Amino acid sequence: MHSSVKSNEKTAKKIRGTLVLKVDAKKPEIDKIRIAAEAIRRGGTVAFPTETVYGLGADALNAEAVRKLFEAKKRPQDNPIIVHVAYKEDVYRLARDVLEAAEKLMSRFWPGPLTLVLKRSKQVPDITVVGLDTIAIRMPKHEVALALLKESGTPIAAPSANLAGKPSPTTAHHVIEDLAGRIDIVLDAGPTRIGVESTVIDMTSSPPEILRPGGTPYERLKGILCRVKLHPLAEAEREVPIAQAVSPGMKHRHYAPEAEMIIVEGELNQIIGKIRELTESHVKEGKRVGILATDESLPSYEAHIVKSLGSRENLQEIAGNLFRLLRQLDAEEVDVILAEGVSSQGLGLAVMNRLRKASNFSIIRV
Repeated sequence: MHSSVKSNEKTAKKIRGTLVLKVDAKKPEIDKIRIAAEAIRRGGTVAFPTETVYGLGADALNAEAVRKLFEAKKRPQDNPIIVHVAYKEDVYRLARDVLEAAEKLMSRFWPGPLTLVLKRSKQVPDITVVGLDTIAIRMPKHEVALALLKESGTPIAAPSANLAGKPSPTTAHHVIEDLAGRIDIVLDAGPTRIGVESTVIDMTSSPPEILRPGGTPYERLKGILCRVKLHPLAEAEREVPIAQAVSPGMKHRHYAPEAEMIIVEGELNQIIGKIRELTESHVKEGKRVGILATDESLPSYEAHIVKSLGSRENLQEIAGNLFRLLRQLDAEEVDVILAEGVSSQGLGLAVMNRLRKASNFSIIRV
């Protein structure tokens, strides 16, 4: 264990060779940040918290380091990675033709859960942008992430810190479950605040196009840009074949639990009726059923496991609980997950995008 970190079980430990450092989310301890930054600079992999989910970071300008990141996650080589920066000036090193609309969004929403797709510069290795002519960039709103970026002195490529395809990690425990022994360091600063990934908006198209809904709602972007369109994959109402993804979350199955998953959408009373009917049918087949309900419907169900995402009136709460509960249902070894759809307003669009994709578009509308 590194000499500048006391080998205190509460603040530092090794799990299957991965160093886990507990860090204060608001005032990260500089000695711990420096250990992680040193690992980034020497081409290592570091999982760290952002306001959305935990990311798995590597030096974005080091092709070999980015290759290690793909290998650790078992991530398909055609799935783009978001590059994180600490300073707006970094954008002009990594991208070219940064238009006024992009500058307006950076001024209004950074740091925060918004990723801009821009034309890449020649400085960025091909592997970081999976050979595309574009790059996805954001500035996270989390003290630990920003401290790591500043101390590393380099942009950090960081997809979510999970095995490819699994529900994204919102705690260090989720990262350790998936990646202990596969990465160098985990910075554990407790649960993330938002719980779904950043919104990705393509600034190279006219009008700008939301490729993945996330922590910055469509309505807020429309308020600034006036003209914004939604890619069909953002709504994720059905599977859309795509040859080349320019954003994470577009091409491969994402966010998926091990169990079969079905989403039921419509008016709440009809949703409840349909989920009860499906539960009865699956239980008769001898299957263990897990239900993802909401506070308003929780008393209406009986199944092996019933969990509430939160109140239908509080989409922020639902977003914050989504991935954690999908992982919990996997841990309970259910065979089928029946999930309620929620409103697609605000953060609800991101929630429904993740649910629909997690179910592999197994959607029942009632």
